[in-house]
Amino acid sequence: MAMKNLLIFLSALLAALLAVFLIPTTTTERWWSLKSRLSSSLEVADLVVTNAVIYTSDFSLPFAQAMAIRNGRLIRIGTHSSVQDLLRHGTKEINLNGKIVVPGFIDSRVHFISGGLQMAQVELYGVNSKDEFIRRIKEAVRDKQPGSWILGGGWNNDQWGGDLPIARWIDEITPNNPVWLSRMDGHMGLANSFSLTMAGITNYTQDPVGGTVVKTADGEPTGLLIDSAMKLLLSVIPEVSVDDRRDALVRASKFALTRGVTTVVDFGRYFPGAEVKNVWDDLSDVYQWADFKGKMLIRVCLFFPMETWSRLLDLINRTGRVLSQWIYLAGVKTFSDGSLGSNSALFHEVAVHAIGDRANDMILDLYESVASSNGRRDRRFRVEHAQHLVPGTAARFGEQRIIASVQPDHLLDDAGSAEKKLGLERAVTGSYMFGSLLAGNTILAFGSDWPVEKINPLGAIKTAMKRTPPGWEDPWIPSECVTLTDALKASTISAAYASFLDNDLGSLSPGKFADFVVLSTNSWNELETDIAPSVEATYVGGIQAYPALESDI
Repeated sequence: MAMKNLLIFLSALLAALLAVFLIPTTTTERWWSLKSRLSSSLEVADLVVTNAVIYTSDFSLPFAQAMAIRNGRLIRIGTHSSVQDLLRHGTKEINLNGKIVVPGFIDSRVHFISGGLQMAQVELYGVNSKDEFIRRIKEAVRDKQPGSWILGGGWNNDQWGGDLPIARWIDEITPNNPVWLSRMDGHMGLANSFSLTMAGITNYTQDPVGGTVVKTADGEPTGLLIDSAMKLLLSVIPEVSVDDRRDALVRASKFALTRGVTTVVDFGRYFPGAEVKNVWDDLSDVYQWADFKGKMLIRVCLFFPMETWSRLLDLINRTGRVLSQWIYLAGVKTFSDGSLGSNSALFHEVAVHAIGDRANDMILDLYESVASSNGRRDRRFRVEHAQHLVPGTAARFGEQRIIASVQPDHLLDDAGSAEKKLGLERAVTGSYMFGSLLAGNTILAFGSDWPVEKINPLGAIKTAMKRTPPGWEDPWIPSECVTLTDALKASTISAAYASFLDNDLGSLSPGKFADFVVLSTNSWNELETDIAPSVEATYVGGIQAYPALESDI
C-alpha cells in the first residue's frame, strides 16, 4: 500500500512538472504558483489566520482573507479556501472576525537605545509652560542624592510660545545636582549652572566648530548648547552602563511592540563626538548579546557613522548584511545640517541631515556625482528628514532614485513656527512635500526619529494623510496629503526597501517573515477617517509578542 501511494505521488508530481515545462515562458507566474503549492502541500502550517481583511503591501496581491505560517514565515496567503489543506492536527487557527491585518510596521529612523534610556529619565514631552517645565525637574530632584545627574529630554519651546529655557529657571531647585535636558530634536540641550561648572564652560568658552555656546549680551552662558557644543558637557556625564543599555533595549522593544512596530532602523545613540563608540558598542554589547541570550523581541537594522565605513564594509564582506533573523546591517550615515527648531538647519537663504533646502540640494548633487562617476548600482541612497525643499528638488529625488526617509509627526511641531522662521511663501511651498515626492516617483520611508517623537506609526500615517496639527481646523499644505495605501507602503514595504530588508520583511508575501499587526477595526473606511484604530495584537515571526502571553510574563 505504501509503495502504491508513493507511485501515485511521484506520478502526480511528474505530471505537474511536465505540464509546467510545456508552458510558454511568458506565463512563468503559473510556474511559481504551482511551485508554491507543490512545496507547501508537503507542509503543515503552525498557524493559520482566517476571516481577516489582510492588507499585504504586495502589489501582486494587495488584499487577502487568510494566511498560513510555518517556522516563522508565510507559506501561503490568499482566500479562506486556499489555506484549508494546510490545517492539520496541532495547527493553531485564529479567526479574526473581519479585523484588519497589516504587515508589521518598520520605523525607518530611531535612536533606539537612547529612547529606551529616556523612558527612565525626566519626561518633558508635551510640556507647554515654564511652570510645568520647572515642576517636572523639581519632582525629579526629590529622590536624587546630591551629585547625582538629572537627565531627561523632549522639551519643545515652541509649545510655550518660543522662549528658550535658561539655566536660571532651574538653578534654585538643583543647587547640588548636575542637569542635562535635551531638546526634542536632539540638536540642543539645557544645562544648569552646576553642570556648566563641572564641564568648565564659562564666559571665556569659545564656540566649537559646528556648535554654539549660547550666551547673554554680557557673555554669560545661558545653559543652552547647540549641536557640537553639546559634547563639551556630554563628555562629563558618566558613561551609561552596559546593564542600563540592555535594560533600555528591552524597555524600548516592549514599547515598540505596543505600537505595532516589529522592526526598527537604529541610527545609534546621538551624542556629538561619541557616535562611533556608541553604535559599535551597542551592536556587540547590547544587540548581539541579546540575540545570543534569546532576548531579542523585535528586529533591528543598524546604520553606522560615515567615518567607520571601512570597518562596516569589512564586516559586511565577512558576514553579509544579515547577522541573524534579528540583526541587519544597513549602511553609513553622516550630517549636513541640524534642525529647524534649534535654528541649525542649512537653507539657501538663511545664513545660518538634510532638513534645510540647501542641505538637501547639496546632498542630491553629491549623490548625482557619485552615481555619474561609478555607474549604476543598487545603492539605495537616502536623505534623512528632507523636510524643506525648493521648487524642483522633489522631482530630483525620483529622477535620481533617492529615498526620502521622512518623519511625518515632525510637521505637527513645525507647522506653527515654520512661517515665522522661513516666511509664508517658503513655508507653504516647500515643507514636508510628501505628495510632491510621491508624484515624482520617490520612495518614501516613514519613521519617528524616536525619542525626538514617540514611536507611533498609526499616528504618523494619520498625520501624513490629514496634515492637521492639534488645534487646527484645516490641514497644513493640503496638496501634500497622501493616501492611506501610500502611507501604509511608506511604513512597510518601502521602509524595508530603504534598508535592504525587502527580501525578508515589509510585506505579507510567501517566504517572508510573518510579522503582522492586528488592528482594532474591521472597517477599511475607518482607517481613512479621523478615527484612529489601536493595535490589538502584534506578531513577530508568527508568534504573538503583544499583548505578551502569560507564559512570557
